Amino acid sequence: MMSRTNRLTLWILIAMVIGIGVGYAMHVGMEEVTRKEVASNLKILTDIFLRLVKMIIAPLVFSTLVVGIAKLGDMKTVGRVGGRALLWFMSASLISLLLGMVLVNFLKPGVGLHLEASGDVADVIGKTHAFTLKDFIAHLFPTSLVEAMATNEVLQIVVFSIFFGVACASIGDYAVPVVKLLESVAHVILKMVGYVMNFAPLGVFGAIAAVIAIHGLGVLSTYAVYIGQFYIGLAVLWLILLIAGYLFLGRRMKELLRRIVQPITIAFSTTSSEAVMPKLMEELERFGCKDRVVSFVLPLGYSFNLDGSMMYMTFASLFIAQVYGIHMDFGTQLTMLLTLMLTSKGIAGVPRASLVVVAATLGMFGVPVEGIALILPIDHFCDMGRSATNVVGNAIATSVVSKWEGDLGH
Repeated sequence: MMSRTNRLTLWILIAMVIGIGVGYAMHVGMEEVTRKEVASNLKILTDIFLRLVKMIIAPLVFSTLVVGIAKLGDMKTVGRVGGRALLWFMSASLISLLLGMVLVNFLKPGVGLHLEASGDVADVIGKTHAFTLKDFIAHLFPTSLVEAMATNEVLQIVVFSIFFGVACASIGDYAVPVVKLLESVAHVILKMVGYVMNFAPLGVFGAIAAVIAIHGLGVLSTYAVYIGQFYIGLAVLWLILLIAGYLFLGRRMKELLRRIVQPITIAFSTTSSEAVMPKLMEELERFGCKDRVVSFVLPLGYSFNLDGSMMYMTFASLFIAQVYGIHMDFGTQLTMLLTLMLTSKGIAGVPRASLVVVAATLGMFGVPVEGIALILPIDHFCDMGRSATNVVGNAIATSVVSKWEGDLGH
């Protein structure tokens, strides 16, 4: 008998196939104006699913993180777990960025390529501005918990929750009713996760059908080299992550992968790694990671550990420079890499975040920002791989930190 998890994964895959078929039929059989209108209506299905997920992220992060920290007990433990997590995140980010840089220099996907720019670049460039330390601080520390929750600023919710959780841990018995209440809230919201995930196939169908209806399958052949080489890069990155995971987790790595198949599938098909955060929390706890570590490390990972997005940033930035025939020496490329390392940490939660960071960085290094328009038509297809990789990276990071803490059960 097929389990509920496997059944949902199967429905998601079926929805992807139907979405491709419906999208292609629309692309071939409809006028452009009608096609765009129907595609934007289909996207409503995806919006509903993503909104339902976003609705539960803020209360879930707050409740689980406060309970987790209250159980960790003191600031010293919080600092140790946070330090270990950040050490892993920074190492993984650096490897991902370096891998993107090495591959794009070795494979040269942009050299001698003549591409037509897509017109819908304004929304990305509109969000682009020079990155400053002030912006980063403003993004990190909330002025209001309510505002942070309303805008789903995961990093700001994490900062507030750490203060709140440490305060709960330090006042002992007074905080017991609050912690118990939040623990009950967390259980209720995890139950809601199950209901929300039932909408995933509809969201997947809408996302795939809409993008194929507008761009057609032809766009894939035009950019076949770029997409192919980017996915080769992701395959290498997966291999590195899996080997690193195996070194720490041993044979349990296989079980971890089995547990996260569904979150990976949903992230891949909806292009949103955030959409699976609640489900991923649940699966990691089932895998044996303690709730106190999961609820602390995973939300941090969603701000600091997006390995797929990291690799894409150096890959896309240098690809655009290659298309424009702009040569960058090794020193400049390393400076760009370090700039991306910093700027990427400040914009978690922004739609098309990777593109916004790439656009900002291009401007700093004298590459035309309009170059973003060259990769917009296939950004959706690259985003699928980026999102799935982000999920794998965060799942392995959380499991390894659990192991380091001696908290990984069977």
